[in-house]
Amino acid sequence: MGSPAAAVCAYPPVSLRAAADGPIPWNMVRLGLCCTFLDEPIKFRTTTARHVSTLDPQRRVDFLRELALHNADALDEAITWCATHHVGAFRVQNGLLPLYTHPEVGWTLDGQAGRGVAERLRAAGTNARDAGIRLSFHPDQYIVPGSLNPATVTASLRELEYIAEVAELIGAEQLTIHGGGAQGGKAASLARLGHGLDRLSPRARARVVLENDDRVYTVEDLLPLCTAAQVPLIYDVHHHRCNPDRYTIEEATGLAAATWGEREPWAHLSSPIVAWSLKGDHRPHADYIDPEDFPHCWLGRRMSVDIEAKAKEQAVLRLAQWMRRMEGGPAEVGPAEGGPAEVRPAKPAPASRAASRRVRA
Repeated sequence: MGSPAAAVCAYPPVSLRAAADGPIPWNMVRLGLCCTFLDEPIKFRTTTARHVSTLDPQRRVDFLRELALHNADALDEAITWCATHHVGAFRVQNGLLPLYTHPEVGWTLDGQAGRGVAERLRAAGTNARDAGIRLSFHPDQYIVPGSLNPATVTASLRELEYIAEVAELIGAEQLTIHGGGAQGGKAASLARLGHGLDRLSPRARARVVLENDDRVYTVEDLLPLCTAAQVPLIYDVHHHRCNPDRYTIEEATGLAAATWGEREPWAHLSSPIVAWSLKGDHRPHADYIDPEDFPHCWLGRRMSVDIEAKAKEQAVLRLAQWMRRMEGGPAEVGPAEGGPAEVRPAKPAPASRAASRRVRA
């Protein structure tokens, strides 16, 4: 099956060190941790507009600044943890700056609530760059630049601009979004999405990437837009298994990778709570990754793989153990210096999965 030509990105990629410069031991696959920790004492803080609206103006400013500074420092700690434990990517929370775009209690980095925040964020970004850690965002599913509702499009673009502002400060490479709904048909919806993306500023547009989802848009659906609009495609193999198309996993991996040009491709991996061999909803994510769900065609590839599992860092460390055994490297997972990190015992393995579906590895 022929592969479409790799798009040459008209929007220059974010300037970061080459992927090979980062600390990626034993294999070329760079595992990524998503947003939060399960056991590590690294916490991000948030709040609600209802609470903030009860504060007097000065207390509100001080409180929002306190949260933002704390989260910038927590991001720096998260990056250090990733570097220490050979985790090569980290997905940053969209709410890193709480209530930033709220229509009533929102704030800006150049206002009183933002004093010193940009500097802390830049410091975290420098830490990531020096350690070779790739940073990313995954805006919520209510971000729909291709919506039929103009208000939704406006709000979506505003949110993407906020995330791009933070991404520029910390050096995050990409903002992952889904195709959205299919109002008026997939072709019309994707055309609207393309027009919506063209309304973004250069710094936001250069960072947007698309991801196949588990309900509507497949890899096959998104490839034409990604090629025409020169937008990289993140391949989510779990979504592909739930929402298959004519491509095998190996084919989809290669086709999605081609849209990244010379940049290191990104992918997402998760396992279902309900075993593939059982009836039920296979979309919700399990605590850990079942090694059977890791495509063997990914081993040895130059790529980043975000691990979407509820056990967070424990799931990443456990998968890293398995990968190192597969490639003949040390089985232990630990910090770059010092003793091995503790990995909590695995939960009982689910029933064996059926391998009959075409999109199974």
